[in-house]
Amino acid sequence: MSASRKIQFVVPPGGRLTGRLRVPGDKSISHRAVMLGALAEGQTRVTGFLQGEDTLATLAAFRAMGVRAEGPEDGRLIIHGAGRDGLRPPAGPLYLGNSGTSMRLLAGLLAGQAFDVDLIGDPSLTRRPMRRVTEPLGAMGARLTTSSAGTPPIRIQGGAVLRGIDYDMPVASAQVKSCLLLAGLYAEGRTCVAEPAPTRDHTERMLSGFGYPVERTGLRVCVTGGGSLTGTDIDVPADISSAAFFLVGASIAEGSEIILEHVGINPTRTGIIDILGLMGADVAVLDPREVGGEPVADVRVRAAPLRGVRIPESRVPLAIDEFPAVFVAAACAEGETVLTGARELRVKESDRIQVMADALTGLGADARPTDDGMVIRGGALQGGRVDSHGDHRVAMACAVAALRAAGPVLVEDCANVETSFPGFARLAGGAGLLVGVTGEADD
Repeated sequence: MSASRKIQFVVPPGGRLTGRLRVPGDKSISHRAVMLGALAEGQTRVTGFLQGEDTLATLAAFRAMGVRAEGPEDGRLIIHGAGRDGLRPPAGPLYLGNSGTSMRLLAGLLAGQAFDVDLIGDPSLTRRPMRRVTEPLGAMGARLTTSSAGTPPIRIQGGAVLRGIDYDMPVASAQVKSCLLLAGLYAEGRTCVAEPAPTRDHTERMLSGFGYPVERTGLRVCVTGGGSLTGTDIDVPADISSAAFFLVGASIAEGSEIILEHVGINPTRTGIIDILGLMGADVAVLDPREVGGEPVADVRVRAAPLRGVRIPESRVPLAIDEFPAVFVAAACAEGETVLTGARELRVKESDRIQVMADALTGLGADARPTDDGMVIRGGALQGGRVDSHGDHRVAMACAVAALRAAGPVLVEDCANVETSFPGFARLAGGAGLLVGVTGEADD
């Protein structure tokens, strides 16, 4: 049995969420702070850095390529930039654990280096599709190979001469967009990416923060190769993807009222707030402000009766990581919730459509998967045993479902929660969601 399958969450039924809390730092921004800080001239000082397994894998990869960094300690990290051309060949493959963000973005960033490198990951990452980045990188002149199925490992041959391209993404994906923009830093001429719908824009914002020119026109973003980055200070806001579990939990548990502090409310990430609003949730954005180029706010949520809705497809890319939590909200709403246009959920850390449908069905909900979404009819939840299939967001969503369950909920395969939300059980317990943790991971 794997280490992850030895960790279980045992959550008693009922309860409510109260108080003020700050969830860990944004994973997407933390990854990018390390990557761009490593390529910059001078120091980059990061506060609020997420010390989760995924982001630590990114940091370890750059240390293996000669980048010096102090920390992280209490979310503080100092990166001594190696400069745009200062990375060194690692002694062996770069192991990226469970992190699809690390692998896809690093594929772009390393495609223009002078040295060969292999990108590898854990069994879950090794099943995830990579042609979406390797094919456009190949069009730029990169020399990469994957498995015959288009999955990791990714082997990158150094010394390629990259050329800027104009790429229309077939599917809205911030990881693909960011991969190509990072490759564009090393390409001759301009690299432009057009997306079919808005996706998170942390890479573009952060490039500008490091002093690298970025051209944005509507859904098209361009960079010109050959520039340089200058170290800067980055304050990482609390991750709205992690806040989502408490937004949903407080919405469905009678008597709940919480305030989530310093949450990133980048408009390319607030789909969860929009969807809950359509469902009738009582969510208020308080004291909006900007920190380091990213909008942040405190978010208050109170319990409210939710209703089923047809989720607009335009909101799907803006909430793609939050759908496990949204599915729990739908299972507790009155009426039917219909999601379409979300096929991307099938190639996340798990097939989140099928895995969440199975989990909710196991708890007594009426959840029917479709090719590109789900149909959920709200009703009473029961206790039971569910399998998260090693997917951190599924595990946390199922734990939150216990707030409305008639009996205890036991969630299997939960160690990967540490990839994005270290300390989840402790923080949840302080707010009123009592998550017991049994078993232990191997060293």
